[in-house]
Amino acid sequence: MDFNKIIELASYTLPALVTGVVAYRFFELHIKNNDKKRAFLLNKEYQKQSFPIRLQAYERMTLFLERINLTKLLIRISPISQQKHDYENFVIEQIEQEFEHNLTQQIYMSDECWTIITTAKNATIQMIRKAAMSERVDSADKLREVILNDLLEKQSPSNAALGFIKNEVAELW
Repeated sequence: MDFNKIIELASYTLPALVTGVVAYRFFELHIKNNDKKRAFLLNKEYQKQSFPIRLQAYERMTLFLERINLTKLLIRISPISQQKHDYENFVIEQIEQEFEHNLTQQIYMSDECWTIITTAKNATIQMIRKAAMSERVDSADKLREVILNDLLEKQSPSNAALGFIKNEVAELW
């Protein structure tokens, strides 16, 4: 084969190969951009549909925290007997039932927010148990009084969690 024929063949083949590679890269880039655009639109649609559900979860957990706020809880739940342990167990049982009723809300919240809510619940229960162990508490009414007096000196655990929820919801907007 003649050297001129090889050069002639290369002069036709090389531009065709370059054009083919450029076209391949262009279409590859175009497909990637379309995939990104489609993913963005799907994510946007998902967020549009999930936003009301997430907001509802925050609302439900706000209601939960308001319901376990010791000041409101002790006013709402009257002693079932004069035994302090009966009242202590009854109030703690009410908190646990309320919490179990709202367990599914955690899938719509950040892990940090859920941890703060469970910490507030546990701290509330701990305050009740600590007050019940006090030597000055000998009846259910005295237990209520001691817990309410303690709350005058310090903030309820649910108030701190409510503040966190409010900040997290503000970031959603």
